[in-house]
Amino acid sequence: MSHGFDTLAIHAGQDPEARTGAVIPPIYQTSTYAQDAVGAPRLGYEYSRSGNPTRDALQECLAALEGGPVGLAFASGLAAEDALLRAVCKPGDHVVIPDDAYGGTYRLFARVAERWGLDYTPAKVSDPDAVRAAVEPGRTRIVWVETPTNPLLGIADIAALAGVAHDAGALLVVDNTFASPYLQQPIAHGADVVVHSTTKYIGGHSDVVGGALVAADAALGEELRYHQNAMGAINGPFDAWLTLRGIKTLGVRMDRHCDNAERIAAYLDGHAKVGQVIYPGLPAHPGHEVAAKQMSRFGGMISFRAAGGEEHAVEICNRSKLFILAESLGGVESLIEHPGRMTHASAAGSPLEVPGDLVRLSVGIETVDDLLADLEQALG
Repeated sequence: MSHGFDTLAIHAGQDPEARTGAVIPPIYQTSTYAQDAVGAPRLGYEYSRSGNPTRDALQECLAALEGGPVGLAFASGLAAEDALLRAVCKPGDHVVIPDDAYGGTYRLFARVAERWGLDYTPAKVSDPDAVRAAVEPGRTRIVWVETPTNPLLGIADIAALAGVAHDAGALLVVDNTFASPYLQQPIAHGADVVVHSTTKYIGGHSDVVGGALVAADAALGEELRYHQNAMGAINGPFDAWLTLRGIKTLGVRMDRHCDNAERIAAYLDGHAKVGQVIYPGLPAHPGHEVAAKQMSRFGGMISFRAAGGEEHAVEICNRSKLFILAESLGGVESLIEHPGRMTHASAAGSPLEVPGDLVRLSVGIETVDDLLADLEQALG
């Protein structure tokens, strides 16, 4: 029997506990498990790096929400990305990445993976022809996509890029952090692997760090599972439990994030002290039609360029009160940041450097009139 998204978020992998009937999966805070005989672990559990019932519940739920056979939970989004690269790539391989990728992802490629022989080329992922031109036949192993991108909110046509990647014998990897599986399910559009920082919308409360991979192919998923265990960057049972708690309200939270973001984007659009509003829900956004095709709504992230330049952008961030000046995103509280000096500082001086006048908003679920009033005073 098939179920709707919110039902899966509350129940997938989360049956009442067999012994007591507890309706919430227990936190199995253990490092090891008693075995019935040598080589005969109970239910397959030997050691909590290799398997833990609380983490398994989270992994099953993530797979159900993204529509893939295998979900895997990690200590952070970057830990998930690192495991994926090491499972799929070898020295000499090549990856196409977004030309405005998240700063931490860029740092992983440019400062870590490149040192062991993995090459990469930034490309405009909103342009399938640009991605095709960046592919190196015989070498490109992954086409890596964020949609929307961080922080410029570019939109990639997942189905079109799946065709580009598969024509080259490569995998399409989609970072779905900004959209969440509630708004977009990349596997349904041809993606091979979905990446999440579960710290963000999936956890949703700014109280836990985590990451995830969901594979479209069971064999690839098992290869990723092997590397999860071999590399060891798993999340602990309490982190998995907190993330599961957040997932249960993902749908209702995302509805409010979207409601508030749409109001704020409309307010900022045309404001005398805002040079440009970047939000996929605005018809003027170049990726609006593609986003409308593959997303159910347009998300809670907004970027805008301050009309007064970089120093004005910094002043806006410093003057905000209800919008908390902080890195990260996707929590119930609204956040504001200056990407060039904060989350994307690692990209300074590179082809991925972001504009100095850019401000990024993570719109929370507060009363929207209060958020609008705070932006009005912050804009000066």
